[in-house]
Amino acid sequence: MNRRPKLILASRSPRRRELLAAAGYDFEVQGPDESAECGVCSGESPAEHVARLARQKAENVAHRLEAKGVRDAPASGESVDRRVIVACDTVAECQGQILGKPRDEAHARQMLALLSGREHRVLSGLCLWPLDGRPPRVEVDVTVLRMDVLSPERIQAYLEGGQWLGKAGAFGYQDGLDWVHVIAGSESNVVGLPIERLKRMLSDLGSGQGP
Repeated sequence: MNRRPKLILASRSPRRRELLAAAGYDFEVQGPDESAECGVCSGESPAEHVARLARQKAENVAHRLEAKGVRDAPASGESVDRRVIVACDTVAECQGQILGKPRDEAHARQMLALLSGREHRVLSGLCLWPLDGRPPRVEVDVTVLRMDVLSPERIQAYLEGGQWLGKAGAFGYQDGLDWVHVIAGSESNVVGLPIERLKRMLSDLGSGQGP
């Protein structure tokens, strides 16, 4: 039985790995270089920002695999050329401000204070980079959320729990928070990987990658 992975997840995020595994996909992980996961261009909209970074991550992993000669090394009877790199970048946006991962607790407190009592958006850029030479595809998924009004004491209690670490907007919807509500869009997008859009993009790509 051929067990070779067909997707390459260009991410170090445990949440993205969990989402992809839970959706039934067969994949391997190739995290991009740190240099590919940052960079701000002045004048970028939130959608342009996540789309660029998703493509940047996928391109970084693609070039690294090409340099290693992975394309020319089929295994178990299946060519690596059939595989597809999946890269994603997620931010929250509120009142025109892009909220990525907080630098520290003080930064996380600022983010939560901004989001408190307001509607905001979570945007994910999703890039599929086929290794067979076809052009990459990039789309952006958007989810609208509303956060309850949070007192300074409630914010402090949440920060002390440490669940804000490494999460865009300083909160994790997957943590079962009862003060964050999805108004429209994908819940998996809020966690960090829009599974519904991924499935459709893979189908459009004609890759036969669906679970």
